[in-house]
Amino acid sequence: MHELPRQRPFGRPLIGQEEIEAVVSVLQGSQLVHGPRAKQFEDDFASFCKGGTAVSVSSCTAGLHLAYFDLGLGPGDEVIVPAQTHVATAHAVEFTGASCVFVEADPQTGNVAPNAVAAAVTERTRAISIVHYLGLPADMPAINAIAAKHDLTVVEDCALALGSWLDGVHCGLLGDLGAFSFYPVKHITTAEGGMILTRNADTAARIARKKAFGVDRTHSERSVPGVYDVTMLGFNYRMNELAAALGIEQIKKADGFLQARAENTKVLRAALAEIDEVELLWTGDARFVSSHYCTAAILSDAVAPRRFEIVAQLKQAGIGTSVYYPRAVPQMTYYREKYGHPAGAFPQAERISDQSIALPVGPHLDGEDMVAIAAAVKSAIRDTAA
Repeated sequence: MHELPRQRPFGRPLIGQEEIEAVVSVLQGSQLVHGPRAKQFEDDFASFCKGGTAVSVSSCTAGLHLAYFDLGLGPGDEVIVPAQTHVATAHAVEFTGASCVFVEADPQTGNVAPNAVAAAVTERTRAISIVHYLGLPADMPAINAIAAKHDLTVVEDCALALGSWLDGVHCGLLGDLGAFSFYPVKHITTAEGGMILTRNADTAARIARKKAFGVDRTHSERSVPGVYDVTMLGFNYRMNELAAALGIEQIKKADGFLQARAENTKVLRAALAEIDEVELLWTGDARFVSSHYCTAAILSDAVAPRRFEIVAQLKQAGIGTSVYYPRAVPQMTYYREKYGHPAGAFPQAERISDQSIALPVGPHLDGEDMVAIAAAVKSAIRDTAA
């Protein structure tokens, strides 16, 4: 019988007995929402990030939407958005009726280029959206200087940035507020869920109400059950107690997960550096501390047309891959038809999207796996050229 190769998935949540017991405890109780676990997870999360106030939400996208909703954006307003990001970053702006103004990526990091941001500011600009691409902090001092000059709000999309620090400050606390993701392949997971982090307690208090229909008092604050007033518009973007219970246990393990990612990244990058057909993005230093979400192997122009053949061979070898992201957002059909950017308008972002393969470095793998993954990439490049 043919033996299957060792499986090395792109991502796999590490759920231990602690998480299972925590979730069972919720199920054995009577409070699945509006309970104490969401508040505890918020406090634990802010403590991990060493500052700010955290507000749990149902997803990172919901958090970003709340951020722009709270700003009161609408038709006629503009938000500067990276071309190289997940569509959720742009969708959150579109939900409000405001317009996205896409800007180019830095070719060395994949993060937004500050000079492109400065050039995109108009009299209609209200906010700057920042993405810490693959967990590497963006150049926030430069971005914040632009924002201060024009009185703009800075919203950080921290979906890949749990464990990312710049000059000792955690991402999400560098701008005005940040939104995190706990999707299953992220640094920690709550199955689905997110968190907003901000240094502004008033902003946190408003968003906490707007994530729950805009009611004027929580369940624990109601003297008469079921009686409340609604003083603002809001959504149902709450995190339930099952997700929060998972999050409480996962955040305890975050340091260990991050250490494993850093060690795996070091081994993988060293091995990939020996492949002439692969280019790697900058992964930070003592100031710009990455969370090492994954490693993007950017294929040379000559090899890139064979990318999907290479991915298929890696799959046969049991190696999971992904693409971050499948297209630069302005080239996605919805945004291309709405904004009309032609192919080639964002060459650096498009190069990363069109020529890279995202390789796993998560804590479900180890150094031997990294060596094997790099060897498989090298073999696939060689074999597909035949």
